[in-house]
Amino acid sequence: MKHIPNCFTLLNLFLGATAILYILQPGLTYQAEGDGLVSIPEKMMWASWLIFAAGLVDFLDGFVARWMKQASEMGKQLDSLADVVSFGVAPAMIVLQFLRFSYSSSEGGLDITEWALLPALLLPCAGAYRLARFNLDTSKSVGFKGIPIPAAGILLASFPLVNWYAKDAWVMDLLLKPWLWYGLIVFLSFGMISTIPMLALKFNGISFTKILPFLIILAIALPVAFLFGWLAISAGFIAYVILSLFFKSTES
Repeated sequence: MKHIPNCFTLLNLFLGATAILYILQPGLTYQAEGDGLVSIPEKMMWASWLIFAAGLVDFLDGFVARWMKQASEMGKQLDSLADVVSFGVAPAMIVLQFLRFSYSSSEGGLDITEWALLPALLLPCAGAYRLARFNLDTSKSVGFKGIPIPAAGILLASFPLVNWYAKDAWVMDLLLKPWLWYGLIVFLSFGMISTIPMLALKFNGISFTKILPFLIILAIALPVAFLFGWLAISAGFIAYVILSLFFKSTES
């Protein structure tokens, strides 16, 4: 019985590793705006669903451990190792692929060196650092310090779906801008290793004050989902960061 929560955690890891396999599949080649050709792995959107599923399992393993009263130090460490793969390495591979697409859509882009792609690997490094710090944190704070790695990973996992279902040319064009991906790498990596107080995605007890920021996030994300589809996750993430700064500053 004591290993049932660990099985959920290992399922999280399995889903993340499978997502990486899908991300690295050969892709379709199509003519981008301009003279370049872009190769988009048609199976990469399945990696998004796998990372989303890993996020659900990541939530459930802690719930199951508490429900069965089988929380353990091993489970805590195993959870962090799984999170590095599912929400660090797998999303980093998505960013790396989009960087490759971005450069290959421009003249001479196929001649780029691996140094242009390596910054994507800062994401799992920052996520691993954040998780290690979290495991050593003995404070009883309900909130998070820094952007949670599952939130960062799910944000990045949404972009293959944004690309696949995009109906507006400006969205697809934006996803082929290298500066967008380098900006996300810097922002998310700094956000994860920072100690900026963030709203907890899990909390004990329910009150209007606790759920208010999440109601606001929902109110922002739903119209964006109606207008721009999967960009709602990006909008919800931006709202989450801003509301974390606002609500935590009002509490202090």
